[in-house]
Amino acid sequence: MGRAALIYLAAALAEIGGCFAIWSVLRLGRAAWWLGAGLGSLALFAWLLTLVESAAAGRAFAAYGGVYIAASLAWLWLVEGVRPDGWDLAGGALCLAGAGLILLAPRG
Repeated sequence: MGRAALIYLAAALAEIGGCFAIWSVLRLGRAAWWLGAGLGSLALFAWLLTLVESAAAGRAFAAYGGVYIAASLAWLWLVEGVRPDGWDLAGGALCLAGAGLILLAPRG
């Protein structure tokens, strides 16, 4: 696994964890301190994306989007206990293929 892939994976975990912490306060009635943890996790996510080697931020963010979708489906299964169906998996694979195309395309 390349450096960019590891950064994107870490960023996805930080973003999903941060969003889930805020979701937990607002939708599941968790304690307010979860908001602080969620905001810290979201700040970590933003910092991690700056570590991806890319001449343009938008390209780095676009490629990350596919990783985020696949990681969200893994979160759905592993954390929330809801098994992704075939449509989820096909969509996630399509998004990862698109992310790979954006990130690895030869550019002159």
